[in-house]
Order: sequence, then structure tokens, then C-alpha cells
Amino acid sequence: MSLVYIGIGSNIGDAVSNCKKGIEEIEGIKGNRIVSLSSFYRTEPIGQIKQDWFINCVVKIETFLMPHPLLAVLQGIEEKLGRNRNTGWGPRIIDIDILLFNGLIVNEKGLNIPHPRMHERRFVLEPLSEIDENLIHPLIKKSVRRLLDEVGNIQRVEPL
Repeated sequence: MSLVYIGIGSNIGDAVSNCKKGIEEIEGIKGNRIVSLSSFYRTEPIGQIKQDWFINCVVKIETFLMPHPLLAVLQGIEEKLGRNRNTGWGPRIIDIDILLFNGLIVNEKGLNIPHPRMHERRFVLEPLSEIDENLIHPLIKKSVRRLLDEVGNIQRVEPL
């Protein structure tokens, strides 16, 4: 059984409902069990594309799936819920990312664990710290709490 932290976000339509549907789909995967769920946060978008604010959260799951099969299932959930991958960093109905997977380090085409930019993103670190602020980033060797302190308030993140 592996412990996995998954980031979920949406900024198209009813973003809270979209995130809840994503959580329900993740929970419905055979062999998965949601251990913890953060609060929902309203978060300022990153990048140059003008778009609505996001709703973000993090779930911690136990799973029997290995990283590649889990990624395939999560991408299938995104597709089922209407995710369009045509615009990088643009608006999306659902975004589901593996953030951390049992302390593994994976660097392969299409799969990077830990998520390569999670330590720079307040919208990931804030809900992740709510679940486990003492969790250590396996590459950077710092706690989520410390990474959150270091990232500062550049991006606005507001609890719902």
C-alpha cells in the first residue's frame, strides 16, 4: 500500500463541484482509499494567460497502484470530466496531479515525482501543509511547512 498526495484544481464552470467530482472519481478507483482531504482554496492563476481564479485542494490516498498505472487512471478521470489539454497553463475544467508518491523520485517522460514545481506553488503547499506540514520533500529535503514559508505570499491563496 502506497501513500500518495494528489493535487486537484479547476477554474471552468462550477470549480468546487468539478473538484468534488474528481475526488469522488479518485475514491472510486478500486484499491484506493482517501485518507485525508484538505480544505478548498481559491487561488490566483499563474502565468500570462488571463483566466479565472482556481479552486484547489489536495487529497492523500492509500493505493495499491504503482505510479504509471495511477497516472493513467488519473488522466482517464480528467478526460472523463472534460479536460482539454490544448492550452498549457490555461483554463481547465479539472487538473489532477500526483504530487508525492511514498517518497519516490521518478524522472521520466510524462511522469515526474515529486511534481517538479510543487515547491514553488503556494496553491499546492497551502493545502498540502494542512494535511501534513511535516512531510519532507524527497529531493529538496525540506518540510512542506518550510517550503510554504519560503515561497511567501507572491501568489494569493484564500481558504473558502
